[in-house]
Amino acid sequence: MAELGLCSRREADEYISRGWVLVDGQVVDVLGTKVLPSQHIELHKYAAQVQAGRVTILINKPVGYVSGQAEDGYEPAVVLFKPENRWEGDNSGIPFSPVHYQGLAPAGRLDIDSVGLLVLTQDGVVAKTLIGENSQVEKEYLVRVSGHLKAEGLRLLNHGLELDGEKLKPARVWWQNKDQLRFILREGKKRQIRRMCELVGLQVVGLQRIRIGRILLGDLPRGQWRYLAPNESFIGGDIES
Repeated sequence: MAELGLCSRREADEYISRGWVLVDGQVVDVLGTKVLPSQHIELHKYAAQVQAGRVTILINKPVGYVSGQAEDGYEPAVVLFKPENRWEGDNSGIPFSPVHYQGLAPAGRLDIDSVGLLVLTQDGVVAKTLIGENSQVEKEYLVRVSGHLKAEGLRLLNHGLELDGEKLKPARVWWQNKDQLRFILREGKKRQIRRMCELVGLQVVGLQRIRIGRILLGDLPRGQWRYLAPNESFIGGDIES
């Protein structure tokens, strides 16, 4: 079910236990039931209704907040998710509810000293899309740097570096202006951009994530949040403005 993109593995266990999964039209409510590739799997309407009620939050994270659990005295970005911090430009039509705190988790990391677009979601499908093992969703960054970058260094940033003993996937990196690079990545190792820059003799002095898939940070103010609207998606079609 997770491989088909119907839900996350955790959600699959819940839906099966509730009898909300049908295989070839028959209810399956036993965890671990074997299903053949030729069989058709679908979710009951109740599961679809539960999924439709799950929200995704977009936050413009400031410096000094961690993406996930609190650490070293720093607060998690989820503390910014409160009514008074909701962006007045949020046109999702979704009313705020305390229920939206339940199971809300970051779908990807953003370093404590980095700013920009951070996604928190209740939706396992969204999380899998953004951070699943086979995710190909682009993340775009503006990176202010100091130091001197040779032409060979720029080539290596695009393709040719290793981190943690593994070759990095090809990236797209170019100069935005004289002291700022633009990065587009399809993976997200810990402090990846900072470590990539160090390997070619640069120091990152500022990093902002401005896009995830089709969704742009846009005019969302620093420290504020909005809901991902029902008509928005991280994948497919043109990039949202």
